[in-house]
Amino acid sequence: MKHFATILVSSLALMAAPAVAETIAITGGKVVVGDGSAPMDDATVVIRDGRVVAAGTSVAIPANARRIDASGKWVTPGIFAGFSRIGLIEVNAVRSTNDTSAEESVFSAALDVQYAINPFAAPVAVNRAAGVTRAVVSPSTAKSIFGGYGAIVDLGADNDPITKAKAFQFVELGETGHRRAGGSRSAAHILFRAMLEEARTYSRSPSLFDSDLMKASDAKALLPVMNGSTRLLVHVESANDILKVLGLRKDFPSLNMVLVGVNEGWRVADEIAAAGVPVLASALTDLPEGFEDLSATQSNIGRMKRAGVNVAIGMINDRDAHQLRYSMQYAGNLVALNRVPRATGLSWDEAFAAISSKPAEIMGMGSQLGSLKAGRQADVVIWTGDPLELSTQVERVFIDGVEQSLSNRQERLRERYRNPTPGALPKAYDR
Repeated sequence: MKHFATILVSSLALMAAPAVAETIAITGGKVVVGDGSAPMDDATVVIRDGRVVAAGTSVAIPANARRIDASGKWVTPGIFAGFSRIGLIEVNAVRSTNDTSAEESVFSAALDVQYAINPFAAPVAVNRAAGVTRAVVSPSTAKSIFGGYGAIVDLGADNDPITKAKAFQFVELGETGHRRAGGSRSAAHILFRAMLEEARTYSRSPSLFDSDLMKASDAKALLPVMNGSTRLLVHVESANDILKVLGLRKDFPSLNMVLVGVNEGWRVADEIAAAGVPVLASALTDLPEGFEDLSATQSNIGRMKRAGVNVAIGMINDRDAHQLRYSMQYAGNLVALNRVPRATGLSWDEAFAAISSKPAEIMGMGSQLGSLKAGRQADVVIWTGDPLELSTQVERVFIDGVEQSLSNRQERLRERYRNPTPGALPKAYDR
């Protein structure tokens, strides 16, 4: 018990709030704004009070700024993970550390992940040290097609991760959805419509609401989805399911939908683009895991982009609670895909935007996050080289203008066992 207490105290100490934001000038680096524009050589980024003041090649440096020389380095906005479950799972095999869904709860749409996200979870620090600064965090579903409210979070080393609570509602309308609804897509779609209709009934007379289908709390949670003030993230993979979901707009024109996963999106890219529905797509799925993604291809995102779809990279059901740092590898692979005959990838500028400004824009946070444009929150990463290359390392990370610790459990374990010698092992948690 004494050893456990030592570990706990040391871990909490590592999560203590870092220094307050200050005025900083990062000079001489190759600066990537993250909005799809080309990198700028020998450029400067100025940060003041947690926000970006300017980024470019002719930027005035305030006299009181702390200067950081980034010569020979790359400077970019932090990585914005387009879909994740970071902070909801510590250990996959231990059910008590998994808060993605509520298997025994009587509630569905009313569930809210903001109360479950754990900023002290080990994967948070690991991904922060890899350059991930913000993330979309979604629940999973349990007994209903609706999973509840998701949130936008930062991965800062403090105990307040929530950037925006109740940022969206999550629903399953593919193979998982039809299982949740009773065994068919027909059941899933009628359940979806019935739940929204029940929410409409609730809005007319909350005090008299009585339904066998859902709790009043769930009906209330769906009201902002119906009027479009809250985004609805819909997980679908097959081309057929995508078309059926787009068709829901006929009955519910106010739905502010975002498609998630979308492995067969390329087959109906023109329809997605015409509907104006953005996509958080899995990046490199090319082998079907089920009948809903038989036409999966690594060219999916590139083809949707060429068709005019507003698309960013997400990682649904792809180590989405632990390995958000794979986003950079996925983006880099989409760039390399252009060298494969008959394949369709992204340009470097497009690929980086797909893991920075694009997910922020899709989630309605583009005016605040995701790029180094003036006025954005100062989430900044300094890299040893091209951030989409696997050999590149992170040197410094800033979130809201505050420099973050890059220490994490994996790093400390590496140091512990790097040079084993006979005798007592050094403590894993002595800082």
